[in-house]
Amino acid sequence: PSGPASWQPLAAAVAELPVLDASGRPVLFGELFRERRAIVVFVRHFLCYICKEYVEDLAKIPKSFLQEANVTLIVIGQSSYHHIEAFCKLTGYSHEIYVDPEREIYKRLGMKRGEEIASSGQSPHVKSNILSGSIRSLWRAVTGPLFDFQGDPAQQGGTLILGPGNNIHFIHHDRNRLDHKPINSVLQLVGVQHVDFTSRPSVIHV
Repeated sequence: PSGPASWQPLAAAVAELPVLDASGRPVLFGELFRERRAIVVFVRHFLCYICKEYVEDLAKIPKSFLQEANVTLIVIGQSSYHHIEAFCKLTGYSHEIYVDPEREIYKRLGMKRGEEIASSGQSPHVKSNILSGSIRSLWRAVTGPLFDFQGDPAQQGGTLILGPGNNIHFIHHDRNRLDHKPINSVLQLVGVQHVDFTSRPSVIHV
């Protein structure tokens, strides 16, 4: 379920599925990595405090680091596209981001639903404890302009390295909300410089 995929091809039917950008414009999934390699991070949902803190750290990756390695960084969520702009503002994330609101790509790529009990160790990207993080997530759901949970709360995410073309070089399926791949280990696989994630970004916490 996790590790190098040795140039395994992505099914053409999956590459032709659409994702939506922040304006609701459909883009074919395969177009995102047709020309160059991409790190594609599927997140659980935009109200997940662990996903929020993970994406806050993805936001710290300098665009110059990615450009030097000719790599694109992409986050994909499973909410309505209406939530993209607010999520980017909340996390400070300015790289590419799309949504798969029907979760069709999640399903085709084998992303899990439900929490698998597994020891994932201490993530370097999670700063909140479970109680305070969950309370903040619920508060954002209730007070948001569109009251919803911004995706299926049982859906897990994962990380892939794709491209150029329909080549899968690496895939990691998250077994539970804490099982995301450490970012620097993914950056190392595509030759991107390591990033210091110890400094906190200046974002508004609600």
